Formats: sequence, C-alpha cells, structure tokens
Amino acid sequence: AEERHFPPNKVYSLWPAAAVEVYTSKEVDAVNGTNLRLKCTFSSSNPISQHLSVTWNFQPEDLMTGPTQLSSVFYYLKEPYKLSAGRFKERVTWDGNIERNDVSIVIWNLQPTDNGTFTCQVKNPPDVDGTIGEVRLRVVQKVHFSEIHFLAVAIGSACVLMIIVVTVVIICRHHQKKAQEKRIKVADTELEEKEASPLED
Repeated sequence: AEERHFPPNKVYSLWPAAAVEVYTSKEVDAVNGTNLRLKCTFSSSNPISQHLSVTWNFQPEDLMTGPTQLSSVFYYLKEPYKLSAGRFKERVTWDGNIERNDVSIVIWNLQPTDNGTFTCQVKNPPDVDGTIGEVRLRVVQKVHFSEIHFLAVAIGSACVLMIIVVTVVIICRHHQKKAQEKRIKVADTELEEKEASPLED
C-alpha cells in the first residue's frame, strides 16, 4: 500500500494588535481673537519611541460634508516643525510633553475661518495604528451681555440703591433724634431757670 505523509499540524498564535489610543475633547467653543490650547493625550502598548510622530490636521467646517480636504496644522518628529505655508503659519506652537504622553498645541488669534474639525494622530513605532483624536472647534464672537446678565446687574443695582436709601434714612432719623433731644434739653433748662428766678411784685 502507498504510504502517505501528512504535513505536521500548524500551530498559530494570536497576538493582540499594537495600537495607539488618542484622547481629545469632542467639542470646544472659543472666542474670536483669543488663544486656545487644543489638548491631546495618548496611550501606547509600547515604550515611547525616538521615532514617535505627531500630526495635527484641520478640516474646515464648510468642507466637512464634501470631499476630505485636510490642511496641515502641526507636525512633530523628535522636535516641533513649523509650517512654511498655510492658514496656520506662525499661529501654532507646541505645548505638549512627550514624556507625559501629552501632544497638545496652542492656536493663536482664533478666527471665524478656524471653525471645523482638528485631528490629532500619534504614531509610536511599532504602534503605528490606532484611533485618531478629533476636536470640533466653534469660534464665537465676543460675549455680549445676555438678558440674565442685565437682570443680574439690575437686581444688584437695586440692592445697592436700597442699602444707600436705608443708610440715609437711618442717618437722618439719628440726626432728627439728636436735634429733638437738644431742643427738649434747652426747653428744660429754660424752664428750670424761669422757676428759679424770683417773682416780681
């Protein structure tokens, strides 16, 4: 009979996929003309590599429903790299600390055109896959007094006015009381002098 040889059984090992988890705020509101720190932190299954890279991109709000058009915001690889062109040129600075897993940036002089979504991606070889953090920014105009603010100011002013009126009334009554006591004292003195003087024939 023909001898058959069967391949040895293969043993496959399943290893957990290495990945980087990125954490950001989901939505942020900021006032036009101010500076904003976009916070981004990460965790990795491997020690921090010398080749760790950080990429910040931006997608304008008016293009979020259309084709993906990302603008470069910031890049880090061993050191921060400044943009040579684009809307964020000279408006972004590094504010992170790699040793603390912090890859945050600061955007200076916010403008209405900065409305949109910022993405933060971290690669820590061999962890090169994972989540991409997203922050949706809404730039608002300078805060104006709302009806609640006006109401608070009105109530505060009324309380101050009431305190002033009460204080004035108390002071006036005090002076009136003093004046009345003085008049009574003078009258008593005159009466005593009159009684003490001899009657004329």
